[in-house]
Amino acid sequence: MAQQKRSKRFEVLENRAVHKDGFIGEWIDVGLIAMGSPNDPKPSIKVQNGKVVEMDGKTRANFDMIEQFVADYSIDASVAEEAMSKSCLELARMLVDINVPRDEVRRLFGALTPAKLAGVMAEMNIVEIMMAMQKMRCRQTPANQAHVTSAKDHPVLLAADAAEAALRGFVEIETTVGVVRYAPFNALALLIGGQVGRPGTLSQDALEEAFELQIGMRGLTAYAETVSVYGTESVFVDGDDTPWSKSFLASAYASRGLKMRFTSGTGSEVQMGAAEGRSMLYLEARCVMVTKGAGVQGLQNGSISCIGVPGAVPSGIRAIAAENLITMALDLEVASGNDQTFSHSDLRRVARTIPQFFPGTDLIFSGYSAVPNYDNMFAGSNWDIEDVDDYLALQRDFRVDGGLKPVSEDEVIAARNKAARAMQAIFEEFGFPPITDEEVELATFANGSKDVGTRNVPEDLKAAERLMKEGVTGIDVAKALAKRGFRDIAAALVMMMKQRVSGDYLQTSAWIASDGTVYSAVNDPNTYQGPGTGYQMSEERWNEIKAIPWAVNPEDI
Repeated sequence: MAQQKRSKRFEVLENRAVHKDGFIGEWIDVGLIAMGSPNDPKPSIKVQNGKVVEMDGKTRANFDMIEQFVADYSIDASVAEEAMSKSCLELARMLVDINVPRDEVRRLFGALTPAKLAGVMAEMNIVEIMMAMQKMRCRQTPANQAHVTSAKDHPVLLAADAAEAALRGFVEIETTVGVVRYAPFNALALLIGGQVGRPGTLSQDALEEAFELQIGMRGLTAYAETVSVYGTESVFVDGDDTPWSKSFLASAYASRGLKMRFTSGTGSEVQMGAAEGRSMLYLEARCVMVTKGAGVQGLQNGSISCIGVPGAVPSGIRAIAAENLITMALDLEVASGNDQTFSHSDLRRVARTIPQFFPGTDLIFSGYSAVPNYDNMFAGSNWDIEDVDDYLALQRDFRVDGGLKPVSEDEVIAARNKAARAMQAIFEEFGFPPITDEEVELATFANGSKDVGTRNVPEDLKAAERLMKEGVTGIDVAKALAKRGFRDIAAALVMMMKQRVSGDYLQTSAWIASDGTVYSAVNDPNTYQGPGTGYQMSEERWNEIKAIPWAVNPEDI
């Protein structure tokens, strides 16, 4: 049989990057539907004697543990019947109406059920969701978070990369490991490097929850966010957890003066094979409400490591923006995803970020890769350091504050070198395997781990274990740095330790400025009520964003 003649245009199209992505039609029975599953419950509420006795079509006797927790701790029963009496369309219009204050929207949304929240989002298109984000985010000033990891877990390179990330404007930096036993050194590298780049930078080491708490209590990290919650009971139980156990862990962090947020995201229950035929957004609404009920100040969501699931179904990226908006409407900080890579298409990668980038969120990325993606141990980010000039150009193109700033090559080299030398001094002071001058030089000028050698891993791991056994704390690190002449970094570390005592940065959406001032939803609340209100970029900040180093200066022509 003669081969059918092909359209050359379709042959070209089939070779485009987007055809390497995974797409699937809606498969309701397994939960492969972003929003509006016919299996989602119908919104309802019944309150008796101040207690929710019926929610979304279920009586209290039939609640699963998530529904019981949500009914008891997440819903303002005093407002519930008033709020639930409004239609989803009316509530959606309140979200975008500049004449309805944020506080009034927040009052009503704090009394909605998961099904009602999902129903409200279904009434909104993506532009309306973005309009509502600008009004509903907790903190007025947007900011950003970075991933700083290394395929080799190279402590000198990690410190240098952390310094550069902080210098570029990331207010939070997060690491994880390739080899688990390297974790203490990774935390140490980010602690030191972050304070070199900008005093006040918050750092964390994403690992097993008990270890995260331990190093946080020692002052080696400043916050945590990889404390996961889920939208179905079976997935929760599979992780040997309940909403109550997660609440207890959150209290443990707060009692030691450590900022923390929970993590969830559309698609996680599908990925675990336990979505119960519900839509991804409905299940995520339950996660957001568990977070609120636990008393946690914020949530990392936006699908996160499950992005390939909603990214494959119709309206999936819209649902991701909607889950961010639900989080804001419940008055929680949102670290809004954009972290894990999900597409081969550069066009889709950028489009996925637009709903958070243009209106701004508390943390636009919960992991912009500040290293090349081959070094990103979170499975790669939607954007990496090799995209950073494009990102700076987009800020400039649209007069948007995406949280980053242009920096010069000389500034970056100086910061990287100082961080590497500080790590060298610490390793020598604590008797860890020596860091050579050559390693300092390579880390100073490197792009990634391909540009540096491999350390003596067995000896490093022994030393990392000794760091834990000997109970080294952030104050011990500060003392050692001061002794070796790095008094400014030591002072920054002491300032960060003092934050544990004051507790100011436990407030919703908090970050710490270079002088130690904490900015949060308390002293920098979002006041958006239309044009000319809310976050207004200062002239100084606009001049900073405009000044990309490769732009032609008219006076130089």
